[in-house]
Formats: sequence, C-alpha cells, structure tokens
Amino acid sequence: MLWPAAAQKAIKVGPDREVVSVYPYRSDCPASLWRSLITKAEKQLTFAGYTNYFLWLEQARFGTALRRKAAHGCEVRFLVGDPDSELTRTREQEEDVALTLSTRIRVTLAELEKIRREPGIDARFSSGHAYLSVFRFDDDMIVTPLLTHSVGHDAPTLHLRRHQDNGMFDRFAAHVDELWHRGTPVWEGQSHGQA
Repeated sequence: MLWPAAAQKAIKVGPDREVVSVYPYRSDCPASLWRSLITKAEKQLTFAGYTNYFLWLEQARFGTALRRKAAHGCEVRFLVGDPDSELTRTREQEEDVALTLSTRIRVTLAELEKIRREPGIDARFSSGHAYLSVFRFDDDMIVTPLLTHSVGHDAPTLHLRRHQDNGMFDRFAAHVDELWHRGTPVWEGQSHGQA
C-alpha cells in the first residue's frame, strides 16, 4: 500500500490543508508569529479586528513597521468598529470589562492618526465584523471568531495559508473585502469607494 492510513492522516490533502495551526485562545498565538507575518508581507496587510488595540501593545514599534511597509508599496488597511455605534455599546455590555471596546477603538484611532498621511495606509469603520476578526498578511491569515461574552484574546484562533481557489482563505478574504467596500472612511477626504 503506497499510502497507509497513518501517512494519509499526517498529510493534509483536503480543504484543511489551508489550516497551518490552531490555538484555543488568541493569546496563545505567539507574538513572534504576528511579527514574522507582518515582516514577510509585501503586498497587503489587512487588520480587520473590531478594535485592533492589542497590536499596538504586543508589537514593538508597530506604527514604524506599518510606515515602512507602506513606503515599500504594501497596502495597509484597518477595519475597525465605530466607537459610537449601537453595536459597540451592545458588545461592551456583553464583554463587561473595565477597558471598554470604544476606548480600545479610540486608542487604535489615535495611533492610526499618527501614520495616516503615509500613502498606502487607509482605515474604515465597519459594523459587519463584530464577532469575527480577520488579519491578512499576503497569503497568510489569522482568523479569530469571537465567542459571546468574551474578549478577543480569549477567542479561538486559526492561522491559515492560501493553497486553493475558493477555500477557507478566499472565503474570509472575500468577506473582509466586502466589509471594506461597504465601510465608511475614518478620515475626512477619503473616498467611500476607494479600494
């Protein structure tokens, strides 16, 4: 037999081959993996977390890294929740933590304000991803489906790598692209339909 059952189980050949690793909590996903994915990306960095707050805490000189990426032609996009929306207020009640979602979003917006004039860096408000965060680094992606009454660092987390058309990676990417196109520019003067 060319492929014994044990060997077949060890080698991913189906739709799960895009799953690189799984973490029961986002906090279990090493900061070094995030840094590596950010560093390797050449075309696209998309941060579609509802607050994206943790990135500024866990990644040293994050703003500088984003500036450098944008200067080298990498598209940097942030999709965040609207801190004043009803959805944000509802989620704040569910989370019931001292550091509210709206505060975390405002911290991210303040950090983005420092780098917003860099060509290639863009940000939009979205209400369609309150319970799903998707972070894209070219053909790698970290996905965290948020569970009710929990905060982002407690979310189960998947590291995906694109290996096929219309696979898990492409489905999450299409979802984020749709949210991006429906999103509202964070800064005045941005065109709503800008890609």
